Amino acid sequence: MKKSLPIISVCVVAYNEEEFVEDLLDDILVQTYPRRLTELIFVDSLSTDGTMEIFKNFRDRYSESFYDVKVLENPGKRLAAGWNEVIGVFSGEILVRVDAHARLSGSFVEETVRCQQSGEYVCGGRRPNIIVGNDPMSSTLLMAEQSMFGSSFATYRSGEKRCYVKSVFHAAYRREVIEKVGPFNAALGRTEDNEYNYRVQKAGYKICFEPRILSYQHTRPRLSKMIKQKYGNGYWIARTLFVCPGCISLFHLVPFAFVCAAVLTAVMAGFGWWWFAAAMWALYFAFAVANTVISVKKKGDFQKKFLLLPLLFLLLHLSYGAGSVVGFFSLIFKPIGRCRNEK
Repeated sequence: MKKSLPIISVCVVAYNEEEFVEDLLDDILVQTYPRRLTELIFVDSLSTDGTMEIFKNFRDRYSESFYDVKVLENPGKRLAAGWNEVIGVFSGEILVRVDAHARLSGSFVEETVRCQQSGEYVCGGRRPNIIVGNDPMSSTLLMAEQSMFGSSFATYRSGEKRCYVKSVFHAAYRREVIEKVGPFNAALGRTEDNEYNYRVQKAGYKICFEPRILSYQHTRPRLSKMIKQKYGNGYWIARTLFVCPGCISLFHLVPFAFVCAAVLTAVMAGFGWWWFAAAMWALYFAFAVANTVISVKKKGDFQKKFLLLPLLFLLLHLSYGAGSVVGFFSLIFKPIGRCRNEK
């Protein structure tokens, strides 16, 4: 890097993440970017475990080697509220959001700065999924998460070329962008980044995907947690659709359409038109089996539990779709305001 190096603020908002944040902090300690130019901001959302103590212990031990280490509380608890706490105090020329459920490559911060110095104002990179341990069930859940059929087509999951995208994981923003776009919508959960990046683009900025910026996300270690995660994602997608329609794509609504189709064809079967349900489920499981074969081939090491993948796909799609159904109905009783850039 020939240009003078900027101060970058690396920020983490966490709630009950003691199982994962220590490894994340270890990753921060081995970053290749100079510590004297790295500000760390840790925000605890009123955790009931040891997350806050871990952050404070890190600050007490390492604050003198970094530009600054701040530990804050997030009384609003939601991620968006936590990021607004960060926006109010960060000192860097660049702010990068890091998920508490993540791991970072050693050059993550350096590559982020490099991308910014190439002329980008907002950037982020690849974020493949990982698991703790290698037991058959965890491996099967990871395969479901990595499959396009089980999760998404998002560029940040598998993209290999630099390009411009609608949203990106672990986004880094220049201060100018934050000042122009303003705070996050604290009424949102799970989708606050979709809505924020939509406003970023409405403000005239491009979002750059740079595959050399590498981080990882821990896959939920148990099926119950993954189902809960997908349900929550679907719930907030539905609510966000009426807050900021422009930041939701048709792809996000596929599980909702699937659940509606399942209910509709079941009703039709009750009136004797069973072939609609038969055709829908035959087509669905054909896709599920085909994607299972693709996933097993990629894995290259067959285990009997991998045969559960079609069932896992179904459970994930149903939970996501059911979340969207509940999210739509919740708007009747708990409406939320539209984002400022939507007319």
